[in-house]
Amino acid sequence: MGDVQQYFIDKKVRNFYSVSISGYHIAEAGANPISQLAFTLANGFTYVEYYLSRGMDINAFAPNLSFFFSNGMDPEYAVMGRVARRLWAKALKHRYGADERSQMPGCLRPHPDQRPQPPRAGDRLQRHPHHVAGAVRHLRQLQQPAPPTPTTRPSPRPTEESVRRAMAIQLIINKELGLAKNENPLQGSFIIEELTDLVEEAVLTEFDRITERGGVLGAMETMYQRSRIQEESLYYETLKHTGEYPIIGVNTFLSSKGSPTILPKEVIRATEEEKEAQIRTVENVQQAYAEEGKAALRKLQEAAIKNENMFAVLMEATMYCSLGQLTEAMFEVGGQYRGTCRHVIGR
Repeated sequence: MGDVQQYFIDKKVRNFYSVSISGYHIAEAGANPISQLAFTLANGFTYVEYYLSRGMDINAFAPNLSFFFSNGMDPEYAVMGRVARRLWAKALKHRYGADERSQMPGCLRPHPDQRPQPPRAGDRLQRHPHHVAGAVRHLRQLQQPAPPTPTTRPSPRPTEESVRRAMAIQLIINKELGLAKNENPLQGSFIIEELTDLVEEAVLTEFDRITERGGVLGAMETMYQRSRIQEESLYYETLKHTGEYPIIGVNTFLSSKGSPTILPKEVIRATEEEKEAQIRTVENVQQAYAEEGKAALRKLQEAAIKNENMFAVLMEATMYCSLGQLTEAMFEVGGQYRGTCRHVIGR
């Protein structure tokens, strides 16, 4: 990531964000909103510290950082963006001496989705309430996929009906609901201001726990983040199954048939002809650029051995080499990573 950011600075790239510092997957793994926000911001500060250690100017890269959060029905989500912006601005101003532009994240996207993913899939089968909540919170991005059914991930071949339904959801929220006509319908309300302060305090407390364990990387070595996420996921699932945490249509207000599990009618896969065509395309590219590919791979390996900026070399190598060739070349000089977490889990 340091190589990527340095390349962006050197080339003055402005139309792409160098990194998406994501909390979405943390939430989907089962973390509550507080942990998602704390872990994500802590990861962001880790990027900042590393970039600075490589001699980069804070004002050269801070505006190019992007954040990506999950969004849900928990009340803490209502203030997640406010707290994230507040904590980020404070840190960039007072700790790193960044200018005013750098104190604002390049893009901060709390992001409601319509894809049901475990372990919190029970409340995510229908995302219409999440999209309304997103409109209230004035998110910068709302994703509305068009799968054949509400419980499948986006299909490469959505039906016209599913596309129209997805578009209609957005239009109803934007044109009929009226919330988007107000800059911030919740601004100044007691509950929002109080909740903002409480969430900020909770995130700062989590920062202290991470710091006590040697920062983000040190905490990862002891699997602190993973353990917290697993504990919170188990707690959530327990409340869901006992009914203490009500989810309409899943554990409360059920139909006479109970809580249904809707299976997709068809799992769309590539045909054998499509697979073979793709293989031939890769082989043709490799043959057409055989000499250029060898030179590019050799240059990539030299950059890896000399600890040079590999992203800059990769940008050139991808014009002649396939992904398999690139990874194999790097494996030859650097080995293949094998995580240690599985040994800990195995015990």
